[in-house]
Amino acid sequence: MNSDSDLQIAGDILEVQHLLQPARKHPSTVAEFAGLARSIGADRTQWAPLVRYDATTRWYHRLRTVPRALGSSRAGGTPFGYEVWLLSWVPGQGSGRHDHGPSSGVLTVLDGRLTERTESGTRVLDSGAQRVFAPGYVHEVVNDSLEPAVSLHIYYPGLTEMPMHLAQCAPAALDAAPA
Repeated sequence: MNSDSDLQIAGDILEVQHLLQPARKHPSTVAEFAGLARSIGADRTQWAPLVRYDATTRWYHRLRTVPRALGSSRAGGTPFGYEVWLLSWVPGQGSGRHDHGPSSGVLTVLDGRLTERTESGTRVLDSGAQRVFAPGYVHEVVNDSLEPAVSLHIYYPGLTEMPMHLAQCAPAALDAAPA
């Protein structure tokens, strides 16, 4: 029986510097953007003191802007730039049916409950839920609950347009569909 350990066979991985991935300064994959949203959400001290509730208009606050990096193909560069937004929703407030132009995004519910309506149905998003979307994704987000809600949105590249769409996303028959 051979008693060689992985370490004896392969050597110390920390000694093989070319195999180690450099830590990214900014996210560049969907999973990394979703992870960034979760890490910001987990640190209430970063966002909770900023939240305001406004019954007359939707409140929002830009938490972070990272511009598009020059020479973004370099390792560690931010290929698209991105923005992080904090939004509050009092009961009954909604976004209207819209898309995000050329931006992809991650929506994370930090507090409360939101409802997302799309052409394919309705989904209830409780605190901690995340939605990831690509350019052209049409949806409506609304606070259908009786309590205020807070959400975090990351757009990459940064949000430059938000075209509104007139028709309702989900017909009444789809509103009862399970999430």
